[in-house]
Amino acid sequence: MKERLLSISWPQPRLGEALEALARKSNLSSDSATAPAVPESLEESSEALGRWIETAARGLGIEAKAIFYSYGEMEQVVSTSGPALVRLRADVGTRFLVLLRRSRHQVSILDPHLKEQKVRPSFICAELRGEFGSTLAPELNRLLENIGVPGRKRARACEAILRERLSAFTLDGVWLLHLSQHKSFARQLRRARVPHGLAALASAHTLQYAIWLTAWWVAGRGALQGRLDYAWLAAWVLLLMTLIPLRLFITRRQGTLAVKAGGLLKQRLLYGALRLEPEETRHQGMGQLLGRIVETEVVESLALSGGFLGLLAGIELFIATLVIATGVGGLLRAALLFVWIGVTLFIAWRYFQKRRHWMQMRLGITNDLVERMVGHRTRLAQQPRERWHEAEDKALELYHFTSERMDRTAVLLLAVVPRGWLLVGVAGLAPAFIYGNGSTGALAAALGGVLLAHIALRRLTTGLIHLTDALIAWNQVATLFHAATRAQPSSAHVMTPGTHAPENSEWVMEARELVFRYRDRGEPVIKGVGLRVMAGDKILLEGPSGGGKSTLASLLAGLRQPDSGLLLLRGFDRQTLGEERWRSLIVDAPQFHENHVMAETFAFNLLMGRRWPAPPDDLEEAEIICRELGLGELIERMPAGMMQVVGETGWQLSHGERSRLYIARALLQQADLIVLDESFAALDPENLRRALTCVLKRASTLLVIAHP
Repeated sequence: MKERLLSISWPQPRLGEALEALARKSNLSSDSATAPAVPESLEESSEALGRWIETAARGLGIEAKAIFYSYGEMEQVVSTSGPALVRLRADVGTRFLVLLRRSRHQVSILDPHLKEQKVRPSFICAELRGEFGSTLAPELNRLLENIGVPGRKRARACEAILRERLSAFTLDGVWLLHLSQHKSFARQLRRARVPHGLAALASAHTLQYAIWLTAWWVAGRGALQGRLDYAWLAAWVLLLMTLIPLRLFITRRQGTLAVKAGGLLKQRLLYGALRLEPEETRHQGMGQLLGRIVETEVVESLALSGGFLGLLAGIELFIATLVIATGVGGLLRAALLFVWIGVTLFIAWRYFQKRRHWMQMRLGITNDLVERMVGHRTRLAQQPRERWHEAEDKALELYHFTSERMDRTAVLLLAVVPRGWLLVGVAGLAPAFIYGNGSTGALAAALGGVLLAHIALRRLTTGLIHLTDALIAWNQVATLFHAATRAQPSSAHVMTPGTHAPENSEWVMEARELVFRYRDRGEPVIKGVGLRVMAGDKILLEGPSGGGKSTLASLLAGLRQPDSGLLLLRGFDRQTLGEERWRSLIVDAPQFHENHVMAETFAFNLLMGRRWPAPPDDLEEAEIICRELGLGELIERMPAGMMQVVGETGWQLSHGERSRLYIARALLQQADLIVLDESFAALDPENLRRALTCVLKRASTLLVIAHP
C-alpha cells in the first residue's frame, strides 16, 4: 500500500508542477501559464501552504479554495472533489494527491508521470485517517476483540466508533480549483456545461412536441377516416406514455440548469461586490443598497424563468408555423402569424419602457422610505405634524398613476395578444370552412396550428414579461457583474509566500509624493505626501476633519490606489506583493461608521480577518485580547459566550463595545502595521486606558489617527 501511495502522489518540492499539470488537464489554464517553484523555506503548516497554493493558482489564472470538513464527511469530500489537491501526511513526508475528476465509486488521480489512475475513495480516506487511526484504532481494536466482535466486522465497527468520537474534529488539507471569477462569464458557463444542457433541453422539448403531434395525428387520422380500431388507439396511448419520461427529463434538466446558472451568477455578483471601490458605495444610502440586493434576486429568478419560457416558446412557434403551413392557405396564415409575433414584440417594447419608468419610481420611493425611516426622529423634531407625510402622499399618487398605465399594457400583452390571435386565426379559417375549400385534414391541420400558436404565444408573452423585469433589474446589478472583471495586479510579478523582505529592514512602509483625488472632485485631497514608518514606531496622526487623514489610511491599507507617487511596504510595491498579501501585512480599522459587525458569532467577528473555522488556539487568543480590552464582562454576560450571535439580528453591542471589537479584530490579524482610525473616540477614560495598554503591548508598529 505504501508503494502504491508513493507512485500516485507528488512530493512537496513538485507541488508547483502538480498544480500546473492539474490546471492544464482540467482545461482551467492555458499551456503558456506556469506555476512558480516551491520555496525551500516554505513551512508545512496548513496556513503557509494554503497561502502559497492560492497565490500560485492566481499566477495560473485560476483560484484555489481551501475547504474544511469534519471527520465523518471525509469520504463525501474525497468522492465529490475535483479538480482538487489533497495533502497527505505520509510516513515519507508531506505528499499531495492530484484529483482530476470525481465519481461515485472511483476517483481519477494524476500521478507524477502525468498518467491518469483510478483509485477508490476509501483508499484515499484510509491515508487521510492514518494519523487518527495510529493513536485510537489499536485501542479500539483491542476493546472490540475483548468483547467478542468478529474479525470481519471489527474494522467496520472501529470505523463507526472513530467517526462518532471524532465527528467534532475539523480537518483541512483539501484545495478545490476553479476558474477565477474575473474570467469571461461565458467561459464559466461553458465550464459548467450550461450550453450543453440548454441544447439537450431544447432537443428534448422538440422531441416531446414531435411525439405529441404524432400522437394526435394518429388519433385524428383514425377519427376522420372512420378507422379508429384498437391498433390505432394502442399506438396513440403508447405515444402519450412516451411523453412521461421526456417530461421528467425536461423538468430535471431545467432545474439543474437553473441551479448551475444561478449559482455562477451569484458567485459573480458577490465577487464583483467585493471588487467595488469605496467611492462607488460611499455615496449610496441604505435604501439604494437594499434595492440593489433585492434586484439581484430578481435578475436571477426572472432571467432564468424568462429565458426558459422564451426558448420553449420559440420551439413551439417554429413547430406551429410548420403545422399551419401544411393546412389550408398555409403560407398566408404563416405570414399572418409572423405579423402577429411582430405586434407582440412591439407591445412588449412598450411595456418595457413603461416598466422601466415604473421601476425607477419604485426604487426612488423605496430609497426615500428607508432613508426617512433612518432619520425618522429628526423629521418628527423638525417638521410640523401636518407635513410629515406630504412628500410620501404625492409620490404615492404619481406611483399609482404610473402603475395603472403599466398594468394596462401588461394586460394587453398577457391577455389580448394570445386571445386575439385565437380569434384572428379561427376567423381566417371561416371562409374555407363555409365554402368547403380544402380537405378535412387540411382544415384540421390549420386549426391545430392556430391552437399551437395560441399556446406558444401565451408562453412567449409570459417569458417576455419575465425577461423585461430581469433586464430592468439588471441595471441595478450590472455594476457588480462588471466589477468582477476589473484588472488585477499582473500575476507574473506577484510575490509568492515564502519570499520575504530582508529581515534587517529598518522600515515597514515608505510613501513619496502621494497624490490622490476623488472622481467627482477636481482638486486632489492628498498632494505630495511623504511618510516613512520604521519598525516599532508608534505614530499619532492628528488633523482637522476633512483634512485627508482617513483617505491616507485607506491608501496605506490598499483600499484605494494613489493617482501618482510611490508607496512601498517592506520594500515591495503593491504590484509585487499582490493585493491580498498587501492587505495581510497592513490592517486598517476604519472609522466607526465605516466598520461593521456581521450578524454572526462574536468569535467570527473577531477572527474573520484571520481564518475560519478558528482552531482552539485562535479562540483562546481572541478571548485574552478581549479581556485586556475590557470586554470580559460582555463575554460572561452573553449566554453563549464567544459563540453568541451578535449584530442586527443578535446580541446588541453598545458603541464602545463595537469600537473595542474593531480594535481586537485588527490586533488579531497580526499585521506588520496596524492603522487605527479614531478607534478610541467612543471610549470612556477607564476603557481608554485599558485599550491603549493592550494596543501598545500587542501592536509592533502602530499608526493612530485622531482629532487634535
